[in-house]
Amino acid sequence: MAARGHVQDPNDRRLRPIYDYLDNGNNKMAIQQADKLLKKHKDLHCAKVLKAIGLQRTGKQDEAFALAQEVATLEPTDDNSLQALTILYREMHRPELVTKLYEAAVRKVPSSEEYHSHLFMAYARVGEYKKMQQAGMTLYKIVPKNPYYFWSVMSLVMQAISAQDKKLSQTMFLPLAERMVEKMVKEEKIEAEAEVQLYYMILERLGKYVEALEVVRGQLGEKLTSELQSRENKCMSLYKQLERWPECNALSCKLLLKNPDDWQFYMSYFDSLFHLIDQGWEPPSEGEHCSEGEVRSSVAQAIAFVEERLAVEEAKETRPLRGPFLARLELIRRLRARGCPEEQELGEPLELMFQYFIKFGDKPCCISDLKIYLDLLTTDHHFINRLMETVPLSEPQDDGVALPGDTRALQRHLCVAQLSRALGLHHALDTTGKLDLIRQLKSHYRHGLQFGDETMLWQCLGLLEEGLSHSSSNAQFKLLLILLFCRMGAFEPVVDLYSSLDAKHVQHDTIGFLLTRYAESLGQFAAASQSCNFSLRFFHSNQKDTSEYIIQAYKYGAFEKIPEFIAFRSRLNRSLHFAQVRTERMLLDLFLEADLSSSLEDNVKSMGLCPEEDDIPWTDMRDNRDLTVLTSWDPADRQLSEEQRSFSLQEELLWLKVRFLTLRLVGTLAVLSHPPTPRNAEKAAENGVVAKPDILRPLLDQLNTTLQNGAQFLERGVQYPFLGPSPTRLAHALASGSCHCQVLAFQLAAYVQELDAAALEETTEVQTQISNSFKSLLIQLKEILNKCKGDLLEVKEGQCKTQPTLLENLVFFVETVCVVHWVSCFCAGVLRPLKASLQKRKKKKKEPISMVVFSGFQEFTAGLQSLFSEVLDHIKGQETSLTALKLGELTLEEEEAFVKLAMDKLRSSYLRSLQELGDLLKKRADVLKSLKI
Repeated sequence: MAARGHVQDPNDRRLRPIYDYLDNGNNKMAIQQADKLLKKHKDLHCAKVLKAIGLQRTGKQDEAFALAQEVATLEPTDDNSLQALTILYREMHRPELVTKLYEAAVRKVPSSEEYHSHLFMAYARVGEYKKMQQAGMTLYKIVPKNPYYFWSVMSLVMQAISAQDKKLSQTMFLPLAERMVEKMVKEEKIEAEAEVQLYYMILERLGKYVEALEVVRGQLGEKLTSELQSRENKCMSLYKQLERWPECNALSCKLLLKNPDDWQFYMSYFDSLFHLIDQGWEPPSEGEHCSEGEVRSSVAQAIAFVEERLAVEEAKETRPLRGPFLARLELIRRLRARGCPEEQELGEPLELMFQYFIKFGDKPCCISDLKIYLDLLTTDHHFINRLMETVPLSEPQDDGVALPGDTRALQRHLCVAQLSRALGLHHALDTTGKLDLIRQLKSHYRHGLQFGDETMLWQCLGLLEEGLSHSSSNAQFKLLLILLFCRMGAFEPVVDLYSSLDAKHVQHDTIGFLLTRYAESLGQFAAASQSCNFSLRFFHSNQKDTSEYIIQAYKYGAFEKIPEFIAFRSRLNRSLHFAQVRTERMLLDLFLEADLSSSLEDNVKSMGLCPEEDDIPWTDMRDNRDLTVLTSWDPADRQLSEEQRSFSLQEELLWLKVRFLTLRLVGTLAVLSHPPTPRNAEKAAENGVVAKPDILRPLLDQLNTTLQNGAQFLERGVQYPFLGPSPTRLAHALASGSCHCQVLAFQLAAYVQELDAAALEETTEVQTQISNSFKSLLIQLKEILNKCKGDLLEVKEGQCKTQPTLLENLVFFVETVCVVHWVSCFCAGVLRPLKASLQKRKKKKKEPISMVVFSGFQEFTAGLQSLFSEVLDHIKGQETSLTALKLGELTLEEEEAFVKLAMDKLRSSYLRSLQELGDLLKKRADVLKSLKI
């Protein structure tokens, strides 16, 4: 656990058992062993720290911290204690304390290379770039090694990157970093590739592309050897920045002669070619065209160059490379876009694409290659018919479907089918034609296994289940099943499907939305909580992990990666998905626990939720969702557009704002909760309650505004592709009446707060508002409940029908009931002492004050209990009908077993959702019974 410098040090032998216990996870024995050792050696600081580590790992954080601070205040300089304290502070997530530790150590041992190095890395963990710069230079002065000097230079670069004032970056930090490197260059002290990379990075950020080019092409550039074609790639980038199109053109050609399959250089060549044509560039009459050699700057030369590459490939006995063939199509597309007649010299696109299919049609990449150039075709049907003629299929079977004989033929047929869909030919079919196509494709799929309306929806589920049984690792099958099950209201099978995808690291951010979008809305709160935890664990570890990546980058000289790590950390901290799962997780915890297993106040406090603060970076939010994770072969006009992406983000932000404001309003109820001790009525009449900041009404106004914005957004009627982003819960929330009912509940809390602050004689109007709110809330809750009535799953005329909207409405009802319950508890907390004050007033025979709110509250709670009974009866009835449902009597297609499997999963999921919702409502109903004033 800790490096021990002196092999013969007797303390090492004494501490060894404690290290062993900690390494093996036996923390209690480590604590006991440390106590024994401290009885004999009271001044053995490391033993105290190791005991603190044991205490930290057994959940005794306060004791551990106190013990660690005892040692830290002594400013130890022995390696064992410092290393142990570093480990402890990391586990406590207090990296800033490590910096203080090593600051004290270097003050006492100013010549220690090791301690200065540890201090630098400690600053790196907390992003103290200025102190890192100073620590790096101090280290270089003690031990003049190049890496230490360049640590300081890189810290200057990081100050430039992180500076708010970009002018300061360009005029101070980066020029200073440049001068520091130039000093080493002049003294010929540059040793490593990393140092040249850093110099290049500084010049590039300063916009000194000419100087950067001189470095890359000069003697220093010879050190750039770790990446293939590193110098060439950097030169190409700089030529583009400097708009030196002749050099860009010549270098592209030179690199394509070496590797005719490198697509990026074809793109660079064509870009430079047309820039030169537009500029009217002419080669010099004598001498070299440019520093990179010959320039091919005319369309005729470009055509000749591409055809030369093609001739080489055609002459090969082995399989040709794809690059030159695609380059020909790319050149045609660019020439056609510019209206150049020379495109005809390259050939007819239909014929060229047909020949490409002949050569590469049995490769899975053929479809993605040709899809880009489909807009060059003029006759779609003719093209597809010609392709089909080349696919070797058997004689048609009894069902009229001709099938491929091997995997190559299967891949060719699949490519033709995908191209047909991309050209829109499938969408142009009538209903009969589409059903016949489905029948044919299903036959092809089942045949291929030997090598490796709602009725249609059930068949789709059955086919995917069948596919997954044969290809258990197929991610697309799993993603499609997740999509369909969620759309049909079944979350239970989705958890296992998502888990089997084995999402790693950043995928929890990019595809996590597939799981969390439906987690809570389908009523399985326990699984929803777990789903949010999957993502949150990744986000919370990001900060710690990224610091370690940065330190490793410094150690190994990968300076160009450090800004990338910083940007990555920032991007994740500002992730839309992070804000969503954090908000939903807190709401879930409140729904499941607040005023049940613990009070609302305790829950809000344990979350660290501060209703006054809005800590979501609304204006700088990053949408990291991968909205193309589901492969789509639809034509371009049916693909997800940039406008739809923008609409999806707007909708997600609106819904997040609704949820976050709801969370903050619930937190406000906890902050404003009334103390249980009754107050003196006369004193209250004179002074009112102790003034608290009125945050309830401003938040309520914001929520009302957001809901209005949400309603306006929905009026646009935005539709997303089926394989694109799922719509949020916003539309269902507004349609069910849930949002407006929750607003009314918070408005009631505001009225009650007003009643609490006013003199009793002046409360007639507000009492009327409160009484009306009680009645309105019951009416609205009843309306939401009515929208939950109906059968989730039923069998009619041999067909299975689902109504997943009923389940979503039931979840909204439960969420709204939770909010109403918290508001009711808040009301009771205010009304209880008021009632006690009035009773005292009666005893003193003062003039009575009419308080209609008391009877109104009792009627309200009685009405809530009646609603609870009604919804629990409804849930019980649904559970009974689902259990009794006879799915075996259904009229099913040939994939009967797999459709039945999907139906069973759906029924099981519905039952689980109903059970969880019912259990939560029972607990709320029991607590409500005891709510008296």
